[in-house]
Amino acid sequence: MMRRALIAAVIVVTCGASSARAADAAFTQFIASLWPEAQAEGVSRATFDEQTRGLEPDYKLPDLILPGRPATGAPSQAEFVQVPADYVKEASIARLAGEGQRLLQKYRGPLSEIEKKSGVPATVMLAIWGRETDYGRYTLPYDLVRVLATQAYVGRRKDQYRTEFILALKIISEGVVTRKDMRSSWAGATGLTQFLPSEYYKHGVDFDGDGRIDIWHSVPDALASAAQQLVNKGWQSGVRWAYEVQAPAKVDCTSGVPEVTKPIGQWLREGFVPVRGQRLSAAEQAQPASLLQPEGIYGPSFLTTKNYFVIKEYNFSDLYVLFVGHLADRMTSPLPFATPWSASKQLRTRDVETMQRGLTRAGLYKDKIDGKAGMQTRAALGAYQKSAGLKVDCWPSEEVLRSIQAAR
Repeated sequence: MMRRALIAAVIVVTCGASSARAADAAFTQFIASLWPEAQAEGVSRATFDEQTRGLEPDYKLPDLILPGRPATGAPSQAEFVQVPADYVKEASIARLAGEGQRLLQKYRGPLSEIEKKSGVPATVMLAIWGRETDYGRYTLPYDLVRVLATQAYVGRRKDQYRTEFILALKIISEGVVTRKDMRSSWAGATGLTQFLPSEYYKHGVDFDGDGRIDIWHSVPDALASAAQQLVNKGWQSGVRWAYEVQAPAKVDCTSGVPEVTKPIGQWLREGFVPVRGQRLSAAEQAQPASLLQPEGIYGPSFLTTKNYFVIKEYNFSDLYVLFVGHLADRMTSPLPFATPWSASKQLRTRDVETMQRGLTRAGLYKDKIDGKAGMQTRAALGAYQKSAGLKVDCWPSEEVLRSIQAAR
């Protein structure tokens, strides 16, 4: 009996090892098949062989589709699962703003020149750097080449990462940076201001004139590249990212979507009031803006400009833009948001997904099911609350979730 058990155990271990070897062989074969594409992009054979020799997939990464295993989703990024009060923490903003003020002086020359050329304020560039890598102090946890190779092999977005992997090898082949210094996030963003390799080639700027676009070591290059990315995505010079306002008591929170855009002056005539008695010029009042209420009718309200959505293309999260925009403001003003965040609780991701499915069935929600209570979800939720005779606050609560589930 003991002998049979031992034999069975040996068979299991042997089969497991054989399966692992087969999987590794398939990965190696997949990587080898990418050589023609890499060659077409100008990657040298020596670089390709050196960077792929002994390369192994990292199956612990999120957002993979592995045979025989449950699909792993993207991790719940902080800007999507935390309530605003937890994400836009005053202590974090104050610390980063203080450091940003110091860096404004340290890099005054290049920042002034970049701002003059791009129209992007120096404070916005620094705020992106501060949010992405804590001004370069945060060590990114992953090897970029391994991340991109794994995502290209078994990731949910294989085709995208296939291209990113090839371009990462191209960067190395051009001698811009060593692989050791190409640390990244799990999603393949790298450098001081977090670019994908494709973004590096689209928006990268050699500001310091040394013949290389070095977003890993050159602060001027990294900041100029971040500014150029914003410009390429439609940044409007001289326009703020948003204005904090006091909303009227009977505000319709379902209008807080990008599709509802009016001149700021029209919002003011409808009862929205700039905080702290701020007076807006005629040019400012002529700017088109959308309403943003990150906590529904609770907490601060904002009128967001075109530049708000440009920053959002850098990282598709309302809380990310609020963090970056507010941090940029705090480098020149000590004032926090005029209206404090509420003590609201955020539903778990799977509960928001359940809510989104219910809203979809009701014909109120047409965006993706992602468990994130963004603008479209909050507006659809408010529309449901109207139809169900509930208090309309556009915030995903347990009460509304139960109502949606009961309506099935």
